[in-house]
Amino acid sequence: MRRITSGTWLVLGLFALWEASARLGWVDSPNWPPVTEVVAALIRDSITGELPLRVGGSLWRMFSGLLAGGLAGVVVGLAFALVPVTARLFGVVVEALRPIPVPAVIPPLVLFLGLDDPMKITVVALTVFFPVLTNTMQGVRAVEVEAIAMGRTFGIGPWRRAAFIVLPACLPYVLAGLRVALGLALVVTVVAEMIAGEQGVGNYLVVMQFAGRAPEMYATVLLLAALGYALNRAFVTLEKRAIHWWFAMGR
Repeated sequence: MRRITSGTWLVLGLFALWEASARLGWVDSPNWPPVTEVVAALIRDSITGELPLRVGGSLWRMFSGLLAGGLAGVVVGLAFALVPVTARLFGVVVEALRPIPVPAVIPPLVLFLGLDDPMKITVVALTVFFPVLTNTMQGVRAVEVEAIAMGRTFGIGPWRRAAFIVLPACLPYVLAGLRVALGLALVVTVVAEMIAGEQGVGNYLVVMQFAGRAPEMYATVLLLAALGYALNRAFVTLEKRAIHWWFAMGR
């Protein structure tokens, strides 16, 4: 509770400093509105329904890419860790794709998929894939050898061992990768909307910038910050319930 209270007071103090810097002329710029005007713009655009509609579209694209990339990362990670020949065959391709920046991936995808949702979802899925893949492989390596050997002793086949022994044991690592991927997915969704298309929070942010509507622009930034924080807190809550046994062991 002390950490939460201290963090809250810090945020409020930063907002007060923001308000004072704009009202007292410490920052002499028409593009630096007081925080009260920013909050008023956020409330106004929320009441009109424009921001909620755009946020809903962005979240749909983000979660679609998160689901696709997360499932692919888990499946490929299990295959790489449990069937070494797959890592030898496809590992070079994966490692070659991993360091490519997201903005560099968007133009080729636009040529193939256009400016609509499939392109944005694909970009998010590619971003999510790599942290989930890495954590899944690390989780499989951390599974106790005795558990796998016991599965073999009881005659459990390789597919069932992967589904009922290996995957549950490495679930904490998978969820850790998904938590990292969740933040990346939100960032990449907004970036893709800023670069291409006319939908979502990212496009709204760019439109407000070009229109010179600073309060609305900063209101969108604050909304994204609050959204990212809320998503992280919700994921942590679900994580503690999903792997409560892991936390009960003091890990």
